[in-house]
Amino acid sequence: MKSSPSPAADANPSLLHALRRPICYLILLSVGYTLGLLSASFNSPPLSPPPPVLPNSTVPPPPHDLLRFRTRCADPIPHSEVLKTILDKVHDGKSPFDGFPSPEKAGLLLPPKGRPRGWGSTLPVFRDLMESVRPLTVIELGTFLGASALHMAAVAANLSLPAVILCIDDFRGWPGARARFATDLPRPRHGDSLLLHQFMAGVVAAGAEGRVVPVPFSTASALGAMCEWGVYGDLIEVDAGHDFHSAWADINRAWAVLRPGGVLFGHDWHTAFDDRGVRRAVMLFARVNGVQVRGHGQHWVLSPKPHHS
Repeated sequence: MKSSPSPAADANPSLLHALRRPICYLILLSVGYTLGLLSASFNSPPLSPPPPVLPNSTVPPPPHDLLRFRTRCADPIPHSEVLKTILDKVHDGKSPFDGFPSPEKAGLLLPPKGRPRGWGSTLPVFRDLMESVRPLTVIELGTFLGASALHMAAVAANLSLPAVILCIDDFRGWPGARARFATDLPRPRHGDSLLLHQFMAGVVAAGAEGRVVPVPFSTASALGAMCEWGVYGDLIEVDAGHDFHSAWADINRAWAVLRPGGVLFGHDWHTAFDDRGVRRAVMLFARVNGVQVRGHGQHWVLSPKPHHS
């Protein structure tokens, strides 16, 4: 019996010849790609090992970014030059209360209240610190309607202290502020919350425009500028952002412009927001800088800034 032909015998010789060249190209391409990968792995520098994971209780040593804040500022100017410097640098050399309010703003503002809305703004901590520190320059971070600033101005007047109170705030409020304080805040106008003007109306009503001066910028930019101008505070209150990162940055920047022997204090010692973010920031700062912290009602108070700091 005659055997059947194999499939190879029936294959078209011309087809095999046509496929031979593409197959060779594919083999050469695969070999070249593999050699390229091997060459790159041998010639490339070794990867750096990942940074070690620090336990939560460990404070990373400098120069960790968490601790990198400006600590050296310009030489302090005399107290007698502070108000003039702020007016020159911030308010074009004039009091911001000259001619206030303008006709176009007067009709938009609410009648100022005898006691502006605030949080713990008249607690004993203010009088206690004003009496013990006897500051000539007070810096407040976070002002809102000025309740605590006006209270400190009244305490200074009772103590016969010629203190100037610099109120750092962007005076924009926060989302939802007007819904919560509808009877305290005017209606926004063309994107302007009018909080600065409402605050100024309260200052004028209290007769404190010679002591209380707005510095309408973010805390970071205002404190950075004061550091460059040599404007230092004897007493600085931190009461702006309530999350850890905002409080941590404000405390470090404020410490740089605190005069030796001066005191840094703030609100929200018991606030639970951001997993007690303010308290965590205060405690970390005290531990890193070797200062003591104590509670005073709703407030926290750091021990006086050392003269060698």
